[in-house]
This record gives sequence, C-alpha cells and structure tokens, in this order.
Amino acid sequence: MSKKVVQALYNDDDVLLSAVKKVRQANLKIEEVYTPFPVHGLDKAMGLKPTRIAIASFIYGCIGLVVATIMMKYIMIDDWPRNIGGKPNFTYITNLPAFVPIMFELTVFFAAHLMVISFYMRSRLYPYKKAENPDPRTTDDHFLMEVQADDNTSELVKLLQDTGAVEVKIADKKAIQI
Repeated sequence: MSKKVVQALYNDDDVLLSAVKKVRQANLKIEEVYTPFPVHGLDKAMGLKPTRIAIASFIYGCIGLVVATIMMKYIMIDDWPRNIGGKPNFTYITNLPAFVPIMFELTVFFAAHLMVISFYMRSRLYPYKKAENPDPRTTDDHFLMEVQADDNTSELVKLLQDTGAVEVKIADKKAIQI
C-alpha cells in the first residue's frame, strides 16, 4: 500500500521550524521530518508525544541494581566467602559499603546498554538494513518534511513553497509493515 506525500526540502533549521508550525496550523498531517542534526523544539512543533525513555531507563537501572545485589550476595557471601583485608564476610550488610561501587556501576551499565538495545528495537534498526532516507542531502545540510497529500496537492505545494522550501516534489510513500 502506498500513498502520496509532498516532500519539501529546506536549507535552514529555523525556516523548517516555522514551516512545521504553519503546516500544523493549516491542519495538515506531517508524515515525517528528516534532519541532519537534532532541531530544538521540532518535536513540540510537530505535536509529538513525550518520550518514555526516562521511565525505561529507570526500570533498566533497577534491574541492574537487583542483578548486582543478587550477584554479590551469591559470589561474596554464599559461594566463596573470603577474608579480604580483615573485613568480615559472613553477612551481606556488613560488607555493603564495599559493594556500593559495584552496585552503582552495574546500575549504569544495565541502564545504558538496555536503553541502546531498546532504541534499536523500537527504531527497527539492525545490521545491513537499507536506509529509509528519501533524499541523501538530508544527511549533510538539508531538511526534508513529508506532508500527507490528499486531493489538494497544488494548494499544498503552494503553501510549502510559501514557507520557504527550496524544493517541493510529490512522491509515493510506502507503508511500513509492522
């Protein structure tokens, strides 16, 4: 299934940001915006929902803390207790100050690595995946906005040219299979 989109190419991020606001004011649906670098305020201008990556990061950090606690209890207390530097080794609580750096490091390790894995899975990025970028110039210095085209393509093209688009073209957008 494919549908028509109008692709507008911009060469300035401020012009793109104001164009996104004008297109949203005209009650048109923006399919996607491709940028060579993050544009501050673009997600708010597009009306995107806030991300839940902070919640996921907290959960992943908690998983890392639990894994660290269980791992240290098993290794240092149950499996192979050692008297290192005269420190007692028969309870977990008495050794807790020595375990804090390990707990911190595994919390950060799990949060960071699981967030990257979640990002790749959510974005459907995997090795040898073909790029979905409609115009290679958007990786260098141009910005591309795809707007859903209905029956009013000529009016939409005129609106996008009035917003400061360098180039406007009509293209087929293939639906992504989920």
